Amino acid sequence: MEKSRIGFFEKFLTLWVLLCMAVGVAIGKLMPAVPTFFNRFAIANVNVVIAVLIWLMIFPMMLKIDFSSVRSVGKNPKGLFLTWVANWVIKPFTMFGIASLFFLVLYRNVMPDIGREYLAGAVLLGAAPCTAMVFVWSSLTRGNPAYTLVQVATNDLILLVLYVPIVALQLGIGGFVVPWDTLFFSIILFVVVPLVLGSLTRRAVIRKRGIGYLENVVIAKFSKVTTIGLLATLVIIFSLQADLIWNNPLHILLIAIPLVLQTFLIFFLTYGGAKLLKLPHDVAAPAAMVGASNFFELAVAVAIALFPLNPGVALATIVGVLVEVPTMLILVKIANRTKGAFPTYEKT
Repeated sequence: MEKSRIGFFEKFLTLWVLLCMAVGVAIGKLMPAVPTFFNRFAIANVNVVIAVLIWLMIFPMMLKIDFSSVRSVGKNPKGLFLTWVANWVIKPFTMFGIASLFFLVLYRNVMPDIGREYLAGAVLLGAAPCTAMVFVWSSLTRGNPAYTLVQVATNDLILLVLYVPIVALQLGIGGFVVPWDTLFFSIILFVVVPLVLGSLTRRAVIRKRGIGYLENVVIAKFSKVTTIGLLATLVIIFSLQADLIWNNPLHILLIAIPLVLQTFLIFFLTYGGAKLLKLPHDVAAPAAMVGASNFFELAVAVAIALFPLNPGVALATIVGVLVEVPTMLILVKIANRTKGAFPTYEKT
């Protein structure tokens, strides 16, 4: 479990995304040969360069997850059940509803030709609960670390089964032809492979050097790689989408509005559910956090793989990165200020 302080990079993630946007758009407009060059490296609709960079983001996350903790799933069944219902029964469908309302109805005169692409990006975000940053949000609210670990591990396992059908269903409803082979390939490439390698690496390092060495040395070093991978990925993606952003700068703000509303909605639904279930605050807070935040790295990766010719899809997922930290920090403050409304231990 990470220490209870948000890192400098994570704290100012919104600023880094904006800087990457500026650099990427400048490259795309002033040096168009650069994005053209990157577009050459594609296999099965997957840009190899971006895929490698995304791997650098996702693999270190998988190192943090102890899947053996799943054996403890029965220790807090009410909290975990609440998390699963929020993440897989409610969240994907409220995201689809809110995004449809904004992109297809309220914004129809502002973005008549690209609203459906933004809807698709929102779908990819809504079906992917947070994997890495939830450790940070949980620790900032002094959440139960053992519960958070089980929570993340079980959600990742559920994601392997439910992400594809949920995304395919909603994209189909949204009017998109679903490339099933590319969708399955994306999950295998960006979830299954790093999950397996991360688990094997974790076990090997712990067996040879211990858990302390893994958390304090290996994961700490990989965190820097994750930062580089994210920033480089954003710069490349923004350079590929320079014309879209340059011609529609207002769209960034308009996309952010429904994503933020969705985040607050899921947080309060889950947090309120925890209150009704009389869960202690150190379980209630992380339960609400994992549902509210998103596995945006996966959403970005799948957007690029599924819709290489529809830049609006990836742009919507990147706006998810843009609003993630400031929105979640507000929710952390709300959770901390309402701690007294929850019991200090689980009531039966």
